[in-house]
Amino acid sequence: MSVDQINTEWALEFFRDSLRTARPPLIPGEVSALFDDNPVREIPTDPESLQYLRNLIKYILDGRTIVFTYNITLLIFIALFALFHLSEIVSERTKWKVLEHDSAVSSESRRKTADDSEDPSEAVSSSSSTLEGSLSSQVTLKADDTDVERLPLLGNRPQKQRKLGNRLIRNLESFLLYQPRPIPVINRTLPSNGTSLFISAYLGLNVFYHLYQLPFESKYFFAFADRAGLIFVVNLPLLYLLAAKNQPLKLLTGRSYEALNIYHRRVGELMCFEALIHFIGMLYWRLFLSPDWLKGDNFYNYITHPLILLGIGAFASYELLYFTSLGSFRARWYELFLASHVVLQIAALAFLWLHFFISQPYVLASLVIFFLDRLVWRVWMKSTNVTADLTVLEDGQTLLLSADWDIPTAKSRRCLKPLQQSIRHGWHPADHVFISVSVLGRSHSLQAHPFTIASAAPWAEPGDSPTHAWLSLLIRVQSGFTSSLLDCARSTPRVAVRLDGPYGSRDPLNMLRSCDSAVLIAGGSGIAVVFPLAWDLVTSHLGKRKVHLLWVTHSRAQRSWIPEGRIAELQKFGVRVTIPEPTIEAGRPDIPGYISDLAVSSEGQVGFVVSGPDGLNRTARNACAGAVRSGANIQLRVEKFGW
Repeated sequence: MSVDQINTEWALEFFRDSLRTARPPLIPGEVSALFDDNPVREIPTDPESLQYLRNLIKYILDGRTIVFTYNITLLIFIALFALFHLSEIVSERTKWKVLEHDSAVSSESRRKTADDSEDPSEAVSSSSSTLEGSLSSQVTLKADDTDVERLPLLGNRPQKQRKLGNRLIRNLESFLLYQPRPIPVINRTLPSNGTSLFISAYLGLNVFYHLYQLPFESKYFFAFADRAGLIFVVNLPLLYLLAAKNQPLKLLTGRSYEALNIYHRRVGELMCFEALIHFIGMLYWRLFLSPDWLKGDNFYNYITHPLILLGIGAFASYELLYFTSLGSFRARWYELFLASHVVLQIAALAFLWLHFFISQPYVLASLVIFFLDRLVWRVWMKSTNVTADLTVLEDGQTLLLSADWDIPTAKSRRCLKPLQQSIRHGWHPADHVFISVSVLGRSHSLQAHPFTIASAAPWAEPGDSPTHAWLSLLIRVQSGFTSSLLDCARSTPRVAVRLDGPYGSRDPLNMLRSCDSAVLIAGGSGIAVVFPLAWDLVTSHLGKRKVHLLWVTHSRAQRSWIPEGRIAELQKFGVRVTIPEPTIEAGRPDIPGYISDLAVSSEGQVGFVVSGPDGLNRTARNACAGAVRSGANIQLRVEKFGW
């Protein structure tokens, strides 16, 4: 039946009932009164009012047809990114074959070569490594009163003549890589320009879907507010997919959930904004813009109707989710954030399911993603229990959690190999796990806290499988869980721990393997990310590449986080290790100068992996952006940690 053929009275009742019920009326006889049990007011029969009602219904129905294509559009974009990632994999593996032609060399031969080399002190000079006390040629220390942000990124590096097209491409790559300063006053860290542009494109897509074919007239404001609710609903599956620890997006894009977390937060912020527009817009239209013959008797009956109350419940739940997810809240009340995040999102989905029938398929998809990730993967497939040792390190505010076990043999797990995903079967460099310690009490046993695995991944001869795993976690003590764990370590140094993982991506390692030079820069506990990467490059993926490692520490006590013997072994394998004087004694090192020197002196492609606090990450990123602008061939990955 076309809109023009709709019976006048039935059309009015259809519209009224669609505002108030979660189930669309199928036939005119099923329609109930809108605001109360009193007879419906007299319906205007003038052509102008009837045409207005027809147009309003048309705009509402058109909006629902339009937004149904939203997730199809998202799938098309994801498919394009998957194709791009596939081309990256092919390109990287081609470079591996060139760089790692000797990768089949046995571990015994490598270790024999290392053992036949000089002692650790001699290896420092022979491998061009730089330790504290002889840093002038490698890292220039910054005076305490110098603003590192104002230092030139690349000094007086000579500029090469390049074609205009290449120069434009380099400038574009540099711009996308560059990270602006934090927002003043609120001191909010901004992502790189490339990430910001990608997020802007996503927001632009949603603005397009929100405004497409909408009339910009106040009398049709209801359609605008209704469209906001639809935009909120169709983004639900994407929100939960980006939040899942086990997700297909990792396979399709090469980026793990923590790298995609910034997009999860932006999607959540957009949805909360759309929910706010929907909520305020509906109230504003009902109070000021709706024709009198559509309003019903009074506002109280409208606001206390079960459908409206369910909508308010969903709105309040999602807004609370947003505020409890803010960085400042997470940093201060992390345990409360964890607990509220689960409770609020379940409540929000329940309210939304009951609020309006159109949301139900999207709510169901979100619930499937949530329960598959939480229950099937994280609880059943990826969780395991181990007994771990707790050691308080030299600074008194850092814990070393260590455990080891025999890795199940390939024969014993052959039948169930696709289902056995827990850390007992090993991990990759830069992976992380979630830990829970039941001995700390019931509240802590229900919490899971993430920590990067600081030890090298299990290794074996080419063609063989690893037989034993040694796991180490560096845990910086803050308030809450880590503080309780520190107290436990002083009284009970051996505890039962539940490990959920591993999680992460091989993208940083794969990128480094495809580069002629690999540079790993760590700040503080960021060494837990870069050390396993460096170790894997020189043991499992030996090739014709140079490997550099720079570790910036705040105090000398932090040196105990990685045993000196391990650092010496890296040097024997040829890693050029630089450990400047602690920043508390000598100030921050000249990271831009270090990156500039390596970019100038290195041949071929240079891969950088940076892990540290926001200030170090931004300084290194922008130094790489400057080097790219000057002609360097650089790949960069930044691994950010929260504390």
